Amino acid sequence: MKQFFDTNLLIYAVSSDSRKVPADRLLRGGGIVSVQVLNEFTNVARNKLRHDWADIEFAVVRFRAAFERILPLTVETHSGALALARDHGLSFYDALIVASALEAGCDTLYSEDMQDGRVFGGLTIRNPFIERAAP
Repeated sequence: MKQFFDTNLLIYAVSSDSRKVPADRLLRGGGIVSVQVLNEFTNVARNKLRHDWADIEFAVVRFRAAFERILPLTVETHSGALALARDHGLSFYDALIVASALEAGCDTLYSEDMQDGRVFGGLTIRNPFIERAAP
């Protein structure tokens, strides 16, 4: 299973929110993010969480080491995101996340901001904070 993480999981990992423990558990399993996710994390950590720069830089260094890949934002990613936003009604920034996850060949995108269970090709959106019945 190749997993991609949306920004909210990184945010919870550095917070005191009740979702910290499940976010940490998933992130420890490794996966993939894009530079966009690191950019959004930095912005939210600074402007909403009011973390100081040293704490943000420490967290980003840890995240960089933990992920097997960090995808750049490319013209191809941008083009794919435009098509996803147009064809599937996604916000553009969510479409960039989905496009990056698809480019990376991931089968799971963990996000609480997108529709749980929605499928784009071989990629399924999963909200890790939803309780699921045991099979």
